[in-house]
Amino acid sequence: MNEQNAQPAPGGCPVAHGEAAFRLYGPDVATDPYEVYARLRKEHGAVAPIRLEGDVPAWLVLGYRENRRVLDNPRQFSRDARIWRDWREGRIADTSPLVPMLAWRPDCVSQDGEPHRRLRGAVTDGLLAATGRGVRRHATHFANRQIDAFAATGRADLVAQYTEYLPMLVLTRILGLPAAEGRRLVESSAQVLRGGEDAVEHNDRIVRILGDLAERKRAEPGPDFTTALIQHPAGLDADEVVSHLRLVLIAAHTTTSNVLARVLQLVLTDTDRLSGLISGELNVTGVVAEVMWDSPPLAVMPGRFATGDLELGGRRIQEGDLLVLGLAPGNHDPEVRPDASAALQGNSSHLAFSAGPHECPGQNIGQAIIETGVDVLLHRLPGLRLAVPPADLTSTASTWESRLDRLPVEFPV
Repeated sequence: MNEQNAQPAPGGCPVAHGEAAFRLYGPDVATDPYEVYARLRKEHGAVAPIRLEGDVPAWLVLGYRENRRVLDNPRQFSRDARIWRDWREGRIADTSPLVPMLAWRPDCVSQDGEPHRRLRGAVTDGLLAATGRGVRRHATHFANRQIDAFAATGRADLVAQYTEYLPMLVLTRILGLPAAEGRRLVESSAQVLRGGEDAVEHNDRIVRILGDLAERKRAEPGPDFTTALIQHPAGLDADEVVSHLRLVLIAAHTTTSNVLARVLQLVLTDTDRLSGLISGELNVTGVVAEVMWDSPPLAVMPGRFATGDLELGGRRIQEGDLLVLGLAPGNHDPEVRPDASAALQGNSSHLAFSAGPHECPGQNIGQAIIETGVDVLLHRLPGLRLAVPPADLTSTASTWESRLDRLPVEFPV
C-alpha cells in the first residue's frame, strides 16, 4: 500500500503536522477498497488522514456516527469549496481531476443556508414536474429497446449493454435531450467520477452539451426538467441552470447505473432471490436496500470543508480542511452494524443517499429506474442466468466509487 509506516500524529491537518497519509487512489484502492477502509479504521479510528489525486491532503470520515455529524451540520462542515484552504491558497490547479468533483459551482450542492434552499427548491420542483409525466413508462420503453438489441443472441454483458445505458436514456427524456446525446454522455459522465487526466475534458464536454440544451429550451420550451428550471420562480440565471443540469445528469446516471448493476449481480448469484423476484414473493425494493447498505453507489462522497477548528472522531480538524465522506465504510461501521451478514431489508438508515440538508432529492427517480429495469429484464428473458462463476465477477474502484466491470449472462432464445 502507498502508506508510510509511521504512527499518526495527534491532531490537525496531515500536511501541517507532517503526518503520514494513505493515498486514496491507485492499484490498492482499485482492487480492494473495503480492505483499505478496514485498515484505515484499524490504524486511525473513525477519521483517517488521506491524500487524494495530486497528493492533496484530506480527512476520510469512516465512522457512521461521524458521517452523520458532518452531513447534518452544514454550519460546521460547509459544502462551499471557496473556504477550502488548499484551493484558497492556490495549491489546486484548474486542471486537477478533483475539480469536477470538489470545486465550487453555482448549484445547490455548493451552497448552504438560504442560497441552498432557493436552488434546491427549484431542483425539487423541477424533478417533481418532469417525473410526474412517467419515469417508469420511460424506463420500460428504454429497457425494452436495450434488450431488443441482444435478445436474439442468447448472450449479453449486462453492464456494457444494459445498466450503463438505461439510466442515461431515461435521463435524456427527463432533461429534454435527444436519446443519441445520452449515449454520448455515458462515457463522459463515468469519466468524471473515475478521475484521471481526462476528467476535466469530459466535464467540459458535458457542460457544452447541456449549455446548448438550455439555449434550445429557452427558444422552444417543453415538458421537461430543463424548461422547469428555466421557468422556475426562483429565477435561476444561465450558469445556475446549466450547473444543475450537470449535477442531476452526473449524479443520477452514475449512481443509478451502479446500483442497477449491483442489484442484478446480487440476484443472478443467488437462485433463491432470483426465483423469489420472478414469482413475486420477493420485492425488488428489498434487494435495492441490501445493495445500498453493502455497496452504496458512491463509496466516498465529496466533500465538506471545516468552517472552524473543531474535533471529529478524536481528531483535531482545522478551519479550511477538506473532509470526504466514507459512505461505504460508514455503512460497514462495526459500531452500528456488528453483524455484517444480518438481514437489512426494510432498513433505510444507510448513508447511500447522503443525509441532512443535502440528501439526494432524486432518489425516487433512481429507485423507479432500477425497479423497472430489473422487472423488465427478468420477464423479457426467462431462464436468464450468469454465464461465468460468481467468483469471476470483478470490480474496479476509483476514489469515489466501485463499479462492476462486467456481468456476462446467457438465456434461451
